Amino acid sequence: MKWIILSVWLSSILFFHFRSKVRLPVGRQLLDHSIFLAPLNALMVLGSRVATTPFLSTALLPELRLLQDNWQTIRDEALHLATLNAIQAPKLHNDVGFNSFFKYGWKRFYLKWYDVSHPSAERLCPKTVALLNQLPSVKAALFAELPAGGQLNPHRDPFAGSLRYHLGLSTPNNDLCYLEVDGVRHSWRDGQGVVFDETYVHSAYNRTLENRIILFCDIERPLKWAWAERFNHWFGRVWMAAANSPNDVSSDQTGFINKLTHYHWQVDQKRRAFKKTNRTLYKLTKFFLLASALGLFIYI
Repeated sequence: MKWIILSVWLSSILFFHFRSKVRLPVGRQLLDHSIFLAPLNALMVLGSRVATTPFLSTALLPELRLLQDNWQTIRDEALHLATLNAIQAPKLHNDVGFNSFFKYGWKRFYLKWYDVSHPSAERLCPKTVALLNQLPSVKAALFAELPAGGQLNPHRDPFAGSLRYHLGLSTPNNDLCYLEVDGVRHSWRDGQGVVFDETYVHSAYNRTLENRIILFCDIERPLKWAWAERFNHWFGRVWMAAANSPNDVSSDQTGFINKLTHYHWQVDQKRRAFKKTNRTLYKLTKFFLLASALGLFIYI
C-alpha cells in the first residue's frame, strides 16, 4: 500500500511539473509547498468541468458578470480603503498563505475567506461584501495592491480546487504592469476581468510608477462529479478556512493555521539566514531532509 501511495504522490508531482511550458527547477519543485496537495490537485484538474489551460474565458463562469457590472462601485470602496491605508501587509506575521509576498510590496485587505466573516470588511466595504455574498462560488476575495516597483516572483499556488479571478479596479492601464501565467502575459486594465489557473507557474510585476489595485477572488472550480464537488467544498470549508487572516485583530478571526504562523515566521527567518550564509549547504540539507522523510516512510 505504501508503494502505491508513494507512486501516486510522485506521479501527481510530475503531472503538474510537466503539464506546463514554464517549470520550476526540479530541485525547487520537489521541495515546493505545492507538492503536499499534489494528489488532491491532480483529482481537481482531471475532474475539472472547465478548461484546464493557464487562462480561461470569463464566459465559463457567468456569475462573475455581477462583479464586472459593478466594478466602479467596488473600485470606489477599494480607493476609500487605500486613503485609510487599510490595504496593507499584516503586522503580526499571521498570513501564511501570502507570507512570502509582502517583502516585494504586495498588500491585501480581506473581504471574504470561505465561511469566515470579516466584520472589518462588512463595516468598511458593505457594498462589495453584499455583492460577494450573492456569489456562493466565490470562496475567497480580497483587495490586492501592488505598488510601483512591486513584484511577486514565479510560484505555484498549493490548491487546485479553485480558479483565480482578477478584476482591474485602479491600475496603471499599462503593459508594464502585468500578470504572467505559464509564459503568457496579461496586463490589467480598469474594469476588465481575467480568470487563470493558479497551479501553473505565475508571477506579477508592476514596472510602472503608479499603484495597482485589483479585486482578487478564488472561485470554486466546477467539477464533473457531484461527490468530488462535495469533497472540494468540505476541504475548503474545513482546511482552507483555517488559513483565515484578519484585517483587524480586534474584530476579525484568525484561523488556527495562522495562529501558528508567527512561530513559522521565526523559523523561516533562521532558514533564510542559513540560506544566505551558505546556499550550497542549504540545498544539500533540504534534499537530505526530504530523502530522510521518504526513507522513513518506506521503512515504516
